Amino acid sequence: MEDITNSFGTYFYPSSALVFYQSNGGLNDTYVEHFDMDSDGAPVNPHPLTIGEAKRLATALKIDEDSLNQLKSNGILPNNLLSFDAKSATIIWYSKAQKRELLFSEGLGIKSGTAQTSSLVWMADRELLHVYALTINRKPTANTALHYAPFFNVYESGEVCMGTVDIKATETGSIKELMTLWENYFFNSYFSHMMADHNPVDGNCVLLWESLIGTDTMFPTDRLIKSNQKLKDILR
Repeated sequence: MEDITNSFGTYFYPSSALVFYQSNGGLNDTYVEHFDMDSDGAPVNPHPLTIGEAKRLATALKIDEDSLNQLKSNGILPNNLLSFDAKSATIIWYSKAQKRELLFSEGLGIKSGTAQTSSLVWMADRELLHVYALTINRKPTANTALHYAPFFNVYESGEVCMGTVDIKATETGSIKELMTLWENYFFNSYFSHMMADHNPVDGNCVLLWESLIGTDTMFPTDRLIKSNQKLKDILR
């Protein structure tokens, strides 16, 4: 008869074993003994675990924590995704001009409601969000100029101040899920103030949003202010 065992796949055989001994005294000491295995799989040659053997064990058990935190596509990548770095969990995407629900704090004197917003470019990792505006309503190219996002709570650099919002993006592994999460965080938090006296639009930002809330008027892209960056400057 022919032995076809190897045809079923890789065969793993025992090569060594570790036995941990622990004292029941007050010091609670631990001792590790290493066994080799003979051809029959029986433990032989018992001896204290050597430094070399301990290093090989540590290498075998080492887990790359960075790889565990990497983003995954979780299916087909979204059409509006522009760039991503799985290791740093940084993603860049855009959203077209659309009607959004906007929340304003009482101090601004703007009634919360729906309004048309411009097309936006988003850059985020698991801790920080940056938002920029576009004057076009299509997928940008590397040379497309970025404009200041026409919202309160956004620094001149594009970084968003999330205030007291509890960000729970550290365990998010899906690119699409992280994109959705950040957009929801941004538009479900209250816009409250300008950052470091940065006025993101040409004219009065309060009056602009007061005129747009509750209407179907398209966002006036001529009120956007061009920044000193193009899309290629933030691509990873």
